[in-house]
Amino acid sequence: SSEVLEAIENVILDVLKSLAQGKAPVLTLANRSDWRNIEFKDSVGLQMIPHCTTKQIRSDCPRSATKFALTLKILSMIYKMVQSDTYATKRDIYYSDTQLFGSQSVVDNIINDISCMLKIPRRSLHILSTTKGFVAGNLSYTEEDGTKVNCTCSATAVTVPSNVQGIKNLISHAKFMLIVEKDATFQRLLDDDFCNRLSPCIMITGRGIPDLNTRLLVRKLWDTFQIPVFTLMDADPHGVEIMCVYKYGSVSMSFEAHHLTVPAIKWLGLLPSDLVRLNIPKDVLIPFTKQDENKLASIQKRPYIACQPMWEKELEIMAVSKLKAEIQALTSLSSHYLSRVYLPNKLQFGGWL
Repeated sequence: SSEVLEAIENVILDVLKSLAQGKAPVLTLANRSDWRNIEFKDSVGLQMIPHCTTKQIRSDCPRSATKFALTLKILSMIYKMVQSDTYATKRDIYYSDTQLFGSQSVVDNIINDISCMLKIPRRSLHILSTTKGFVAGNLSYTEEDGTKVNCTCSATAVTVPSNVQGIKNLISHAKFMLIVEKDATFQRLLDDDFCNRLSPCIMITGRGIPDLNTRLLVRKLWDTFQIPVFTLMDADPHGVEIMCVYKYGSVSMSFEAHHLTVPAIKWLGLLPSDLVRLNIPKDVLIPFTKQDENKLASIQKRPYIACQPMWEKELEIMAVSKLKAEIQALTSLSSHYLSRVYLPNKLQFGGWL
C-alpha cells in the first residue's frame, strides 16, 4: 500500500510543481488503445511495449480539462481507500457522484488509465470490479475472509470471487477446464451433469466478453493445476473475439497481460469446419451482417492469427461461407448432442485446435 500511496503522491507533486512554475499541469499516460504500442509474444499474448507512445491529459485544454479534474478526483478517492484499507467497486465510485462523472464508462476508463499510468494492478488500487462470471465442477477453495467454497457438490454454479488473488487452498481433481462463452450453454451443460459425466472438469463462463475477475480466475486455475484449457464458443466472429481475449488478452488491458492471459488455451468448438462435417441444417445457420464481416476481417489481420495456421483455415471457412452458428445449433441434431456426443468425441479424439 505504501507503494500505491507514493505513486499517487508523485503524480500530485508533479501537478504542484507545474503550478508553482506557472505552467498548466499535465498528466501523461501510455496510449492504451493504439496497436502500435502492442507487441505479440507467444508466451504472454498481447503486451504493451516498454517505450510506447503517450497521450497527455491537459488541464488547460477545454477538451481534456474535465478528464484531468475527474482523474485527480478518482486518485484522491483511491488514496483515501488505500489509507483506510477499504474497498469499492467501480460502480460504487460512479454512484458516489453520478452527476459529476456522467456515466459508468467514464469512471471505468479513468480507472484503467490510472492503473496503467501508475503501473499498479487495479486490485492494489483497492478497486474491485463487479463479477459476472460463474464457475462449477471439481473445485474447492477458501476465500480471503475464510469462507470455504465448494463448487463440486452444487448443481448450481458459484459466482467467480471478487478477489481472485486472495483465494487459497485450491483443490481439484479436474482433468481439464472448459471455458463456455454463453450462460445458457453453461447452464445446459450443468443440467446434463457434464462436469462429472465424462471425467471431472472445471467449467467457467464469463457470460459473453469476460470481466477481469473471470480472466484472473482462469489464469489462476491454469497456474495452479496446469491442466488443458478448452473453449466452447459460437462459430461466429464475436465468439472468436471472446476466445482471443482469454488466450491472448485485449489491447486495452495489455499492460496487465502477465496476470490475465492463458496462451495454452485450445479452441474446442464450435468450429466453422464442424458445421460442414456434421451436416448442420442450413436453416439453423445465420447469414453474416456487415458488422460480422468487419469484425472477422479485423481479427484475421491480428498478429497472433498468423502463428495459428489451423485457426486461419477456420476463419477462412467462415469468411467464404459468410455464415455463422450458435452452439445451440447442435440441438438440431438431438437435444443432448452437445454434452453426450459432440464434447465427448472432441475430447476423446483430440478435435481441438
